[in-house]
Amino acid sequence: MAQHTVEKIGGTSMSDYHSVRDNIIFKPAQKHTMYQRIFVVSAYGGMTDKLLEHKKTGDAGVYALFAYDRHQNNWLPALQEVKKAMLEVNHSLFEAGDLRDKADAFLNSRLKDAQECLEDLYRLCQHGHFSISEHLATVREMLASIGEAHSAWNMAHLLQRDGVKAVFVDLTGWNAPSHMSLDERIVDAFKGVDLNRELPIATGYAHSETGLMTTFDRGYSEMTFSRIAVLTQAREAVIHKEFHLSSADPRLVGETKAVPIGRTNYDVADQLANLGMEAIHPKAAKGLRQNSISLRVKNTFEPEHTGTLITGDYVSDVPCVEIIAGCRGVFAVEIFDQNMAGEIDRYDIEILETLKQFNVHIIAKDINANTITHYLAINLKILKRVLDVLSERFNSAEITQRKVAIISAIGSDMKTTGMLAKAVKAIASEEVNVLAMHQSMRQVDMQFVVDEEDYEKAICSLHEELVESHNHGLAICLAQ
Repeated sequence: MAQHTVEKIGGTSMSDYHSVRDNIIFKPAQKHTMYQRIFVVSAYGGMTDKLLEHKKTGDAGVYALFAYDRHQNNWLPALQEVKKAMLEVNHSLFEAGDLRDKADAFLNSRLKDAQECLEDLYRLCQHGHFSISEHLATVREMLASIGEAHSAWNMAHLLQRDGVKAVFVDLTGWNAPSHMSLDERIVDAFKGVDLNRELPIATGYAHSETGLMTTFDRGYSEMTFSRIAVLTQAREAVIHKEFHLSSADPRLVGETKAVPIGRTNYDVADQLANLGMEAIHPKAAKGLRQNSISLRVKNTFEPEHTGTLITGDYVSDVPCVEIIAGCRGVFAVEIFDQNMAGEIDRYDIEILETLKQFNVHIIAKDINANTITHYLAINLKILKRVLDVLSERFNSAEITQRKVAIISAIGSDMKTTGMLAKAVKAIASEEVNVLAMHQSMRQVDMQFVVDEEDYEKAICSLHEELVESHNHGLAICLAQ
C-alpha cells in the first residue's frame, strides 16, 4: 500500500511562505519523515487574475485584453504589471544575491517567451488564412501556466535553501518537444523522483494535448492534483486552505459558533462546489472517489488540527445538517411566455444552449408550465450579453433578471421529518422573504433564494436553528 500523500496548497496560503514551511512542510502527518509527500501548488494569490481575468469581477487581465483587442498597447502594459507584481513577490521572498537573481532570471525568461509568442501570433493572424479564435485556448493555458511555474520554482528553491531536498517538477510543458496526454506527462515527470528522500513541488498547471482549461478552466490545478494522486496511488489527498471547512462562515455566525465539520462525503463536497465554495472541483473529486482515495481539507494556520476528512462512503449516524453555505451576487433570469406551455422542452434546450455558449454556471433552476428561471453565477458584463441573445431568441417572452442570494443547508443525511419546515420557519422569524425554495428527494441539501440584503440574516438563522440548537447531533457527526 502506498505511503505517500499528495497535497495541494492554495494561492492565499502560498503567499505566506513561512507559514507554509513551518506549518505544512516541517509538521507532516507522518512524524518520522517530512518526505513521502508530493506538493501541488497554485499561483500566488491574485496572480492568475492578473494573467487571465479577475475571477469574481471579470476585470480584464493579460489574456482578456489580448483576446478582445490584440493591439500591443493594450495587453503589453498589463503583462508589464504582472511582471512587476511577480518580481515584488520574488524580492519579498529572496534576499539580494545569487538565488534572487536566479529566481528573477527564471521568471523573466518565461515572461519574455510569452510576450514574443503573443507578438508573433498577432502578426500571424494579420494574414487572412489564420484565425485568432483557433489559438486563444492555447494562449490562455500558456499565460495561466506562468503563475504556477513562478510559485513552484520559488517554493522548491526556498525549501532547498532551508535544508529540504525539494525538487521542482515542471508540468507546464514549456518548450517541450512533443505533446502528451495529462496522464503521460504526470507519469513521465515523476518517474525519476524518489519520494523516500525528495520532496517534489509540482506546478498546479499541467499541459496536455487536449488542454485542461477547455474542460476545467480555473479548476485546472485541482484536476492536476487529483490525477497525480490517482496515478501515484496516494494514501490520501490533502488540500491546505487558509480556513477550516466549517459549519458556516465564522465571520457571519461568529467564531465560537462555527465548528469544523470533521467528517463528510464527496456528495456534500459536490453541493459546496455548486455554490462556488469548492472543497474540490467535482470532476477532480470523481477520480479520488472512484479510486477510494480520501480527501482531507486542512487549515494552513492550524497545523495540529486534523481538518475535515471527505470519503465516498461516509453518512452521519443521525440525520443532521453539517454545513450552512451560500453565495451572493446570483442573478435569477426568468423567462415567462404563455406560448411555452406544452413546448417547455424546446424552450429549455434553447436556453441551455445560450448559457453553454457563454460558459455560465447554473446553480439552480425552476420550471413551471410557462416559466423557466435559472439562477446563475455570472458577472454583469456576461449577463448583458446573455440577455441580448435570449431576447433575440424569444421575442414574445417577458425576460426579467433580479440579483439574489442562495443559502443552502447541506448534510450527508438529512432525511428526517420536519427539517424543511423548521428551516423555513427560522428564516421567516427574521422577517426574511423566501423568494424560491428547492429540495430534491435525495435530501442532501435544501436551497433558499432570498434578496441579497437578507443573506447574512438567513445564514445566521439557519445555522442557529439547524446546527447550533442540535449540538448533540452535530457532535455525533463530528465524532465519526
